[in-house]
Amino acid sequence: MISDKMKELLATHIKNTLITSGDVGLGGNSTSPSSTQLDVPLGLNITPSVISTNSNTIEVKLSIPGSASGMAGKVLREAGFFNSTNLLSRVNFEGIGPFASNETVEIFFIIEVE
Repeated sequence: MISDKMKELLATHIKNTLITSGDVGLGGNSTSPSSTQLDVPLGLNITPSVISTNSNTIEVKLSIPGSASGMAGKVLREAGFFNSTNLLSRVNFEGIGPFASNETVEIFFIIEVE
């Protein structure tokens, strides 16, 4: 068991220092925990919005405009976020898209330190 203060400190560290970029991709299968990138990344280098929703929970939001290079006509099946060199989290999902250039896709990750 870790204390509430430790949970808060870990969540703050993750929020403030670890999450630096995000990406989406076309791959939809499961990923090995040792993977360092998405299965089929689009290479968009998205700047995530990272907020604390309470002392031990973090929300990571990736906003991707349909006008982004590489998005036209694509069906997204995976999303992830990274620190400078490592894939920190990835989720695969049922395909969404294709998107018009005036649409924006928002993908949310919720991380809870327990």
